[in-house]
Amino acid sequence: MPPKIIKINPRDNVAVAAETLCNGQTVFSGDEEIAVVGGIPAGHKIALRDIPRGDGIIKYGFPIGRAVTDIPAGSHVHTQNVKSNLEGQLSYEYTPNYTEPVPEPPRTFDGFVREDGRVGIRNEVWIIPTVGCVNGIAREIEERSQIYRNENIDSIISFCHPYGCSQLGDDMQLTLRFLAGLVNHPNAGAVLVLGLGCENGNIGELKKVLGEWNGNRVKFVNSQDCGDETCIALKEMEKLCRYAGSFERTECPSSGLTVGLKCGGSDGFSGITANPLLGSFSDRLVSQGGAVILTEVPEMFGAEQLLMNRCRTREQFDETVRLINGFKSYFTRYGERIDENPSPGNREGGITTLEDKSLGCTQKGGSAPVEDVLMYGQQVRKKGLSLLQAPGNDLVASCALAASGAQIILFTTGRGTPFGCPVPTVKISSNTALSRKKPAWIDFDAGCLLEGMEKNRLSDEFFDYVLKVASGRIHTKSDSLDRHSLAIFKDGVTL
Repeated sequence: MPPKIIKINPRDNVAVAAETLCNGQTVFSGDEEIAVVGGIPAGHKIALRDIPRGDGIIKYGFPIGRAVTDIPAGSHVHTQNVKSNLEGQLSYEYTPNYTEPVPEPPRTFDGFVREDGRVGIRNEVWIIPTVGCVNGIAREIEERSQIYRNENIDSIISFCHPYGCSQLGDDMQLTLRFLAGLVNHPNAGAVLVLGLGCENGNIGELKKVLGEWNGNRVKFVNSQDCGDETCIALKEMEKLCRYAGSFERTECPSSGLTVGLKCGGSDGFSGITANPLLGSFSDRLVSQGGAVILTEVPEMFGAEQLLMNRCRTREQFDETVRLINGFKSYFTRYGERIDENPSPGNREGGITTLEDKSLGCTQKGGSAPVEDVLMYGQQVRKKGLSLLQAPGNDLVASCALAASGAQIILFTTGRGTPFGCPVPTVKISSNTALSRKKPAWIDFDAGCLLEGMEKNRLSDEFFDYVLKVASGRIHTKSDSLDRHSLAIFKDGVTL
């Protein structure tokens, strides 16, 4: 029979209710009997002993805040009696503590090998505007180019956004780096870059950060230079589709995969089921020579020392400190508190403080060492686990993962979300009720771990599932929804 409460770590003084608990109900933590005081919703925390005011609330073996009132054993532990311990910028010490992944023989998937040796899991033709002014033209080109699609092209799609002009300094550079990352993405067999001509981030500026490109794969159309930009663009699209259509799926080792890790709309089960499942996947892919990217810097606050200790070198530790403190400065520069997260949906699902959320979120990265730290828009440079600078916002962070080279994103959720982004996004539910309620949104259910399913068995099933998505044998639920819009991180003045 599944337990009614789940104690995650032996040091914890709270447990998570696996189901709704009623006043006076008796539950057990090991051999200890606890009487429930008041009602406790599923996914929320119950005090395992009396917790005096000022004492730490311990979950995952670490403090997630402090008690602001005396909390009797059996009581609901949440926002009404807990406050965050988070502060501003901190000093950290490097105490290396990581686990080398146990080597596994590489698995394989069927992908599209590009001329530069990278592998795409989809073969699409992308239309990327440099500026929001040409979004409408980009959509028209997308619609009229469908006649050039053949059986090897998965889709022809335009990605629209409102930026590219009236941005200053570093803010404009963020947009250019992001767009360059998409132009270079291996899931795109070919790309049309559509500019206006007078924008700050014009085609000439984009080329400065784009690096080398294959003229057969990437074409540029500057609308103000043309009498009929749509007609000219369609001629270029015909060439691009002919080039992209020449690629076919071939067997590739799993080391060719770069996977982005993301969570959103978390609940009290996310750190028990879905996020540890991704952690297992992450370690296994790294052991096979693949790459994974962990982002959402604000959702590292409170768990950052654990990630810092997993840095392979002192240099990466220093970069991680700059990553964390730099994002805290971003918050305070605009007069915002660093502990504003979790969101209302997170709180309703049982997440009390940002430390609570972060300690659950960072489990997606498994236990492998941190090999690299990437700034927003930078491409993945190393195999293994990389940390990426990006906010917690679902759309912005997911698009950032794609722009850094993730061919696929694994997205855990306890609340559900239908959004899509430029690359296939697998939605993993933390609880079975969500997967049953939203079958059109959820791809894979990790909630069965609460019902007693063996962890290794589910890990095997999930790894197989991801390889099938990568091979094009399974399409994610969000693939069938609208994914035209890009969400780009903005930090600066708009003229």
